[in-house]
Amino acid sequence: METKLKSVVLSLMCLVGILGSAACAAQQSVDLSKWELVWRDEFTKNELDAKTWTRCKRGTPDWKNTMSDDPRLLKITNGVLHLRGIVNDKKDDDPAPYLTAGVTSRGKFAYKYGKVQIRARFKSAQGAWPALWMLGAEKGWPANGEIDLMEHLNFDHKVYQTVHSEYTIKIDKTNTPKKSGTAPIKRDDWNTYGCEWDADRIVFTVNGKPTHTYPRVPEKGEKQWPFNQPFYFILSMQIGGGWVNGSGPTNPDHYPAGMEIDYVRVYKPKKPTK
Repeated sequence: METKLKSVVLSLMCLVGILGSAACAAQQSVDLSKWELVWRDEFTKNELDAKTWTRCKRGTPDWKNTMSDDPRLLKITNGVLHLRGIVNDKKDDDPAPYLTAGVTSRGKFAYKYGKVQIRARFKSAQGAWPALWMLGAEKGWPANGEIDLMEHLNFDHKVYQTVHSEYTIKIDKTNTPKKSGTAPIKRDDWNTYGCEWDADRIVFTVNGKPTHTYPRVPEKGEKQWPFNQPFYFILSMQIGGGWVNGSGPTNPDHYPAGMEIDYVRVYKPKKPTK
């Protein structure tokens, strides 16, 4: 009932312009006439749904080397999940310069083929690297495949959308087929990121519009297409790292910063009516 009410209220607010024209346009531009909603998290509860999500643990890769379970970094208010990044004020207990939060559905929820839509916004900052992405549930990285629905760096007015696999990293030296694209966004505003994914292609989208397509190429072998298995979600707020710091060092004066997620929704194609 809460999620239905949230959807109805959001639609009514759009009609009267309370949310602003940009947010309404982003919601209305997503054509769902051929899709059936099969799973969603609208973040209507006051705490993280433990049946779906686990907080990301710290590790050596750049995307999670400042992850922390500090309770200040994650909260849910008014139907929105907040993932924060802050300057570490407890360096005596933890040497990391920053503390960040992320959540993953690994081992709890994964899906194979369909349409995913994630509505989010973030506060731009030098060194900020929010990301919405998916990993294959079988094998280890990069053989399991990675689908990056959105990665944002610093103060860019664009996002990156990319696939990674054993093929793109170890075999393909010509970027054929092209593994990555960029798309313009309304920076610091709500945007909807996602993809339409089937056995032959991944079509990335921003605000319902196709932005980049990665196809299956059978003659290149199975390592080119590990995207034939269930994938799980990772929603991560990161500060710093080799990629994001390539355009300049992180500025601690810009923090706290973070990412807000309004919803995660998964659809399957509607069955044709007789």
